[in-house]
Amino acid sequence: MDNLGPMASRKDEKEARRAERLAREREEAEAAHRRRRYSIIVGGALAIAAVAAVVVAVAAGGGSGGTESAGGLPSAKQQFAGGVDPPPQQLTELDAAAKAAGCVLKNPVIEGRTHIPPDKKVTYKTNPPTSGNHDPQPADDGVYAGPVSALVTRHFVHTLEHGRIELQYDPTLRKRQLDQLGGLFNEDPYHMVLLPNRKMPYQVAATAWGHLIGCEKVNAKTFDALRAFRDRYRDQGPEQAP
Repeated sequence: MDNLGPMASRKDEKEARRAERLAREREEAEAAHRRRRYSIIVGGALAIAAVAAVVVAVAAGGGSGGTESAGGLPSAKQQFAGGVDPPPQQLTELDAAAKAAGCVLKNPVIEGRTHIPPDKKVTYKTNPPTSGNHDPQPADDGVYAGPVSALVTRHFVHTLEHGRIELQYDPTLRKRQLDQLGGLFNEDPYHMVLLPNRKMPYQVAATAWGHLIGCEKVNAKTFDALRAFRDRYRDQGPEQAP
């Protein structure tokens, strides 16, 4: 009987170590299972969020990758990418600035301001237009890449009625000058629109409701003339809107 004591003790110790090992293995297995379950939950949530983001992006872009806004209008950007600072302002009085830059100032008669449906034809007497009957939906403020069709132009005429200033440029304008025009837009984009116009008789022009400045050539003084035009006529349209 005395010989069984040490053997029983070693057996008990072995069983205890085995039980500890099994308990540790069960705990590790449960921890691994919890980690896998957490990864599945998080992964699923991320996938759902990604799908939701795509749906929102498509909805915001009118289903066309964000190139158009609601109503078929081109979408606008809030800043001109790659804009550079134009020459610093020297002249603030519009008539003097326009004369120094060699630009013309015009105040065409108001051609109308009725909302018309897309199937009704309208012809504007100036290019760029400064007034006239137009689409019920105004174009948003911002930078447009263009080209702008005749049908879309009707939306921009409505924007003029809301007191906006529209800067327009010939797409063949030299890159440096276009970047400076973009820099002019960026320095004060409040209630401003920038867009190309390949059919107007100017390299650069700006319009407000009932007013136009046209510049056949762009030089350092052109930017003063555009600033002065902006500062005089911005928010002076007959229909104020945010």
